[in-house]
Amino acid sequence: MAIFPHLSTFRLLSKGCPANKAITNHSLGENLSQFDKYQVVVLTNTPLKDQIAIGDYCHQKGIYFIVADTFGLFGSIFCDFGKNFTCIDATGENPINGIVAGIDEEGLVSALDETRHGLEDGDYITFTEVEGMEGLNGCEPRKITVKGPYTFSIGDVSGLGQYKRGGLFQQVKMPKFLDFKSISESLKDPEHVISDFAKFDRPQQLHIGFQAVHAFVQTHTRLPRPMNDEDATVIVASARAFMKAEGLDVEVDEKLLKELSYQAQGDLNPMAAFFGGLTAQEVLKAVSGKFHPVKQWMYFDSLESLPTNSARTEELCKPLGSRYDGQIAVFGKEYQERISNVKQFLVGAGAIGCEMLKNWAMIGLATGPEGKITITDMDSIEKSNLNRQFLFRPKDVGGMKSDCAAKAVQAMNPELEGHMVTLKDRVSPETEDIFNEDFWQSLDGVTNALDNVETRTYVDRRCVFFHKPLLESGTLGTKGNTQVVLPRITESYSSSQDPPEQSFPMCTLRSFPNKIEHTIAWARELFENSFVKPAETANLYLTQPNYLDTTLKQGGNEKVMLETLLDYLKNERALTFEDCVQWARMLFEKQYYNAIQQLLYNFPKDAVSSSGTPFWSGPKRAPDALKFDPENPTHYTFLVSATSLHAFNYNINVKGKGKADYLQALDSMIIPDFAPDAHVKIQADDKEPVSLLLLLDFTLVFTLPNTIANYSKGPERRRECL
Repeated sequence: MAIFPHLSTFRLLSKGCPANKAITNHSLGENLSQFDKYQVVVLTNTPLKDQIAIGDYCHQKGIYFIVADTFGLFGSIFCDFGKNFTCIDATGENPINGIVAGIDEEGLVSALDETRHGLEDGDYITFTEVEGMEGLNGCEPRKITVKGPYTFSIGDVSGLGQYKRGGLFQQVKMPKFLDFKSISESLKDPEHVISDFAKFDRPQQLHIGFQAVHAFVQTHTRLPRPMNDEDATVIVASARAFMKAEGLDVEVDEKLLKELSYQAQGDLNPMAAFFGGLTAQEVLKAVSGKFHPVKQWMYFDSLESLPTNSARTEELCKPLGSRYDGQIAVFGKEYQERISNVKQFLVGAGAIGCEMLKNWAMIGLATGPEGKITITDMDSIEKSNLNRQFLFRPKDVGGMKSDCAAKAVQAMNPELEGHMVTLKDRVSPETEDIFNEDFWQSLDGVTNALDNVETRTYVDRRCVFFHKPLLESGTLGTKGNTQVVLPRITESYSSSQDPPEQSFPMCTLRSFPNKIEHTIAWARELFENSFVKPAETANLYLTQPNYLDTTLKQGGNEKVMLETLLDYLKNERALTFEDCVQWARMLFEKQYYNAIQQLLYNFPKDAVSSSGTPFWSGPKRAPDALKFDPENPTHYTFLVSATSLHAFNYNINVKGKGKADYLQALDSMIIPDFAPDAHVKIQADDKEPVSLLLLLDFTLVFTLPNTIANYSKGPERRRECL
């Protein structure tokens, strides 16, 4: 990959060439064959004539081509990935699946129980387990048309029979083939990606305006001067002439194009960060085929960022010979002085925190005599942080994030030295002696870079109370969000809440799982109930005086708690490695054989509901009991994992134990035969009452405490399980 003319930080291999290379030759177009060895060519801050020459050459040679430009608060990106580019996954989201409730003779599919299917027009799906229309099972992916949130059409189903019951649909990610035009063609006939639908007409204006700026540079060998009306008039006239020559019936937005001219010399770190990140993503799309690329132009402006209370004149925006001249050209000298004396508080110095600090260092935030940046983060740096928290290096592993981040940005901008305070304290009610009233009153603004909602809401409440602006943000994979909170103007972070996480009925998790989410939730519950809660309960009992009396007075599920203690400390207490293996083997038996046999006893595979329909239909899937097989890798892995976790809780060493040791421990085991209990009741759905067998057995509640107490007397009473 070649990036011109600035050095890239990408790490991509291309056709056996160096992973990245910067070429600063000012006559790039003189030797076009130099691009033949690259898979991706990225141009930045390059004359339009070179963009056209190189872009057309790359298009002809099948080389992926990207151009990125910024002028102050304006920016653009152009992508040309050639003819018939294959996008293998346009969204990167997991394929959607669901349960079929019905398919009519016209091919209209209904989702079960009015569950939103989540599909879009043009998606492709296939089917399994459909009865009556078996021809759909494993069929070639069918293109769907959405008819509503709960229905979609799969087209002609004639000759497939009559739908009876059952069926699952599964989305199939189909490759999408895209044709890109060369840059010379696309300049005349542009295809825009709209970045802001409130500025729907802006891309066409900026497409013409950017060409006018490039023409100005070619004629005058310089960019238009900041806030200079003479140069701005030339830009507007050039845009009008271009429109006339191309026969475009578009009214020129003179105010917008003048602003573009005023800011053309502007070079802003936030805009460079945004378009640099966007360009990096487009490079990854080009070489991987994953995610839909920008096709082909995207223009973006952030004119909302212009100050309303700082003067901008040609005199105030002229260069001063400082590192901030590119910023002063846009915002003016007064604004630069104001941000240099800001007192800012950053909560968190992780991935987002590092980006914020880098941006602040580049723009000169808090570098003035009154400026100060306070950073707090209670975490130390781990090796896994290095892939995204870019201020940290391998030598920083083990150091505190706030200290290392501050040191890194001071190296970027030495003017920050003496203006940074680093803390290692959590911002919470417990630290209000540190983050006290004087501290909050002294601030000009607060930025959250956190990974938990609790601290976010606390900081938000503090900002509301002290009337401080707050910048809130977060990321999740390829998704992200920001929220600007201004006192007395906008809603606060806590004013709205995220929707609650999806929950599932317990009867579904325990007996009738039909989605991967159900099995994950079931496994988490099994882990908690088998390896976490019993050990915690035993530790509390062994370490806290009068634990039983206190707990029983509080109410709750006393029977479960008492049986847990009795099993963990007496009946099933592990003393050897063999005990742990046999316990793990019985856990497998209970969960994957006994429980399923009981379920099928209550609801045989040929059972029907009160309405006469098969019980095992729709989301209910009849399971099969598992016979333990030590030669089955999944069964054996479960045995080893459960043994290790159980042994850890009892401080039993399992290191060095091999398969022969596990099999030997199993040889002496006798697995009791299981007979389903006719008295056990299982909820068929969440509306049915819980079985009486799950209610409290008061005899056990009164007798178990004495049994446990008698057992636990002696020198081992205080021995912790963990």
